[in-house]
Amino acid sequence: MTDNHNPRETSAVRRPVGIFDSGLGGLTALREIRRILPGEDLIYFGDTGRVPYGTRSHETICHYAVQDLRFLLSEADCKAVVIACGTVTANALPLLQSAFSVPIIGVIDPAAKAAVRATKNGKIGVIATQSSIASGAYDRALAELEPEVSLISRACPLFVPLVENGFVDPDDPIPLLTAERYLADIKASGADTVILGCTHYPLLKGIISKVLPGVALIDTGEEVAHALKTLLDTEEPAEAGTGRTGDVQYFVSDETQGFAAAASRFLGLDITSKAPLGEVRRIDIEAYSGILNP
Repeated sequence: MTDNHNPRETSAVRRPVGIFDSGLGGLTALREIRRILPGEDLIYFGDTGRVPYGTRSHETICHYAVQDLRFLLSEADCKAVVIACGTVTANALPLLQSAFSVPIIGVIDPAAKAAVRATKNGKIGVIATQSSIASGAYDRALAELEPEVSLISRACPLFVPLVENGFVDPDDPIPLLTAERYLADIKASGADTVILGCTHYPLLKGIISKVLPGVALIDTGEEVAHALKTLLDTEEPAEAGTGRTGDVQYFVSDETQGFAAAASRFLGLDITSKAPLGEVRRIDIEAYSGILNP
């Protein structure tokens, strides 16, 4: 049954794209969406009050994801929604697509397709949160695309807090030693392509490349941005070629000041004031529970 929503009045011409994540990581996807589709209006929700999702149960992740999507659809008549989170995509994408009528895309399929295109020796590594790896979602997506692919998966639970605390310098021994420990098996496997299965991980590209020199790194945020463009070209008119830059609204479920400062690092832009992209607003995500019980 499709979930009904009552969005606030918005322009039929200027329908935004919704983006959500458990916290900050999805901002790497937002950055790529703005680069590829600069005319689109975007609404971003980061569930900073309940981060991380990667260690939660399947049931809890689904419950949170339904609330996150309900919020976005209550805020605006989104023409599409991007799940900018590997954990939510792995656990809740089919549920959300069946329960809501808005087009919804996640990060796994676009990244898997890019990895299959990139690999030369058929050996692909996947690094992600514990929940994403345990779900087997990347295994299934890659096997469906190319059954002969050899896959090695590793959970990297410390990568998210390292990124969110600014430990991203390739010369910093703390993240470098962590990456060497996590990626040892992937390096030994001879994989020539690695999917960065969490949207935090692109900020560690320099470190990962240092540990895995010459390995192609698949950025889930970049790939989902390309997938969004394809979706909009097919189903909804994209705001392309208009000469305007789309507006962005930011919402979080915890205090806003820390989010704005950290998000500025993710985006390479100052969002700590209303200029240039707009203020960050806090919402009560628990207010978006309802009868749907995932």
